[in-house]
Amino acid sequence: MDKITLLAKERIPFLFVISYDKSKIFVQPLHKLDSDIFFKIEKYRNYPKIKREREFYLKKYPIEFEIYKNKLDKVIREIQKGNTYLLNLTFKTPIETNLSLKEIFTYSRAKYKLYFKDKFICFSPEKFIEIEGDTISTYPMKGTIEANIPNAKEIILQNQKEMAEHIMIVDLMRNDLGIVGRDVRVEKFRYIDKIKAGDKELLQVSSKITAKLPTNWRNNLGEILQTLLPAGSISGTPKRKTIEIIEEIEEYNRDFYTGIFGIFDGENLYSGVMIRFIEKEANQLFYKSGGGITIDSNPESEYRELIDKIYLPL
Repeated sequence: MDKITLLAKERIPFLFVISYDKSKIFVQPLHKLDSDIFFKIEKYRNYPKIKREREFYLKKYPIEFEIYKNKLDKVIREIQKGNTYLLNLTFKTPIETNLSLKEIFTYSRAKYKLYFKDKFICFSPEKFIEIEGDTISTYPMKGTIEANIPNAKEIILQNQKEMAEHIMIVDLMRNDLGIVGRDVRVEKFRYIDKIKAGDKELLQVSSKITAKLPTNWRNNLGEILQTLLPAGSISGTPKRKTIEIIEEIEEYNRDFYTGIFGIFDGENLYSGVMIRFIEKEANQLFYKSGGGITIDSNPESEYRELIDKIYLPL
């Protein structure tokens, strides 16, 4: 994180990519950015728009339901013991497609996109934090439903399980921002965004939380990120204990999946959570996805959500 602080202090624009467990941190000034890294973050991008020229297919090979349920049941037992109240449970799914990672990245539509050295891509709808002036904002996203379901907006907003999950994440992120800033406020609570998910449209529920930072926050940017990571929306609450449970139950390395990436433009910072994530391992593609588990989670619906989140937004 020291390099992040150093570049921010000197007002040098840079890209950063941080793994879920913060063990891997990539930081590079934009004017020296490697030629095999492409990104889109808010209004910034470093590649031209290209129209998709050929049809594509996507085949998914998800884990069996019984394997999924076995892990979900372990999470539920931890919740019953009071060790966690909300845990984001994720899996890696082998996929097949006729598109390369670079083609998927180039053709996909998302607010936050990253192509990293032909190792992985993400096309994420979720902001992590942005800092403009002395205001830090975060936008936790929890709650998903297919947009074509009759009264979908009312259903997702009135769902008690989704409400409880969202409230817990908002409370966690309020506490996190309170560590690094002051005057914490929930400016927007449970608003709806519509996103394209392959041949489907999804409604996703988000909130906006803000706080004020010291005017010299650039001199401590690395420390701020260190304090806030990993993101609450992809770990759970209480964060420290929940992370321990995730490591025990998931039994695979998330690596950069559910980490963050972003840019510092010389004045302000913009970042996204690395979800909707495809990784290449020995020429095999894996799609990493998951969802939040609470005491009220239904195994069948959580399993469907895991699979529904495996898509290409082309």
